[in-house]
Amino acid sequence: MSTNLSKLLFSGTLIMGTMITITSKSWVLMWIGLEMNLLSFIPMMNSNKNPYENEAAMKYFITQAMASMILLLSVMMSSMFEVNNMMINILLMSSLFTKMGAAPFHLWFPMVMQGLTWSNAFILMTWQKIAPMLMLSYQILNSFSTMCIVIMSVLIGAGGGFNQTSLRKIMAYSSIGHLGWLIMAMLMGIKYWFIYFIVYTMLNIAVIIILKMNSLYHLPQVFLLKTKSSVKMILFMSMLSLGGMPPFLGFLPKWMMIQNITNNENFIMIMIMVMVTMITLFYYLRMMYSAFTFHSQTVLWENSNKTLAMVILSMAISIAGIPLLCYINLY
Repeated sequence: MSTNLSKLLFSGTLIMGTMITITSKSWVLMWIGLEMNLLSFIPMMNSNKNPYENEAAMKYFITQAMASMILLLSVMMSSMFEVNNMMINILLMSSLFTKMGAAPFHLWFPMVMQGLTWSNAFILMTWQKIAPMLMLSYQILNSFSTMCIVIMSVLIGAGGGFNQTSLRKIMAYSSIGHLGWLIMAMLMGIKYWFIYFIVYTMLNIAVIIILKMNSLYHLPQVFLLKTKSSVKMILFMSMLSLGGMPPFLGFLPKWMMIQNITNNENFIMIMIMVMVTMITLFYYLRMMYSAFTFHSQTVLWENSNKTLAMVILSMAISIAGIPLLCYINLY
């Protein structure tokens, strides 16, 4: 009972901290909201008293505290001293990129993800990005440095997933790759960022439902799942949708981005982003091919109380793009 109450308390303050950040007009109040969010998430990471979770919580705390210190320093410099605005902007954006885990400030992100449960990993990949992203929208410029961050994020997100056997690290690098697209969407406008973020959150739900239900943390566990349960098929459909393969739901926000960036005649940028996304889809397909060619058997870590409704929900989210694409093409 006390565990449930503490989870409820920290979840409430986690949401409250983000709300304070996104509704404040003062940088100091935004910083206070970020700190409230951080100090609420740390106890949630330690809920199972696992040594791996303790290590992940410590790494997360140190990284976020350092980023908060740089953020506060840049805010103080802008209000107290006559400093070049570009220097302050770089400091501020660097702290926010560190908080959300964008490249080249991403090194903490896979290590922290490796020690988390799937529920906490989902919060880290989605909710914890909202406040820094919206703070970034106030300062972000369509500059060469921002384009470098976008390209590095999509490249590292694609390349980091190779030769990984940990599903949590694969999801972490996938999140870094999507951050590049989210930053690009933010440059185009808050409306595009909101659409992309909502679809990305839905796709994460679809993948994590399957992974959590079957207690899957490593690729060999996926290879040995029973084929008759169709869990493999639904899991990899969801992962391909997350990678942006048409005609799944994950392709729609990428299609929207491709059209808008092409209209702005930024052809080199979109060519790089699309080609790098093909690399991500390549190793998803390679994982899928290996999983379906392995001999399947009953294994100890499978969860016996699977619910059909959750599996159907995951599949429905992934294939929702097919009727939407038909509707768009008709009208």
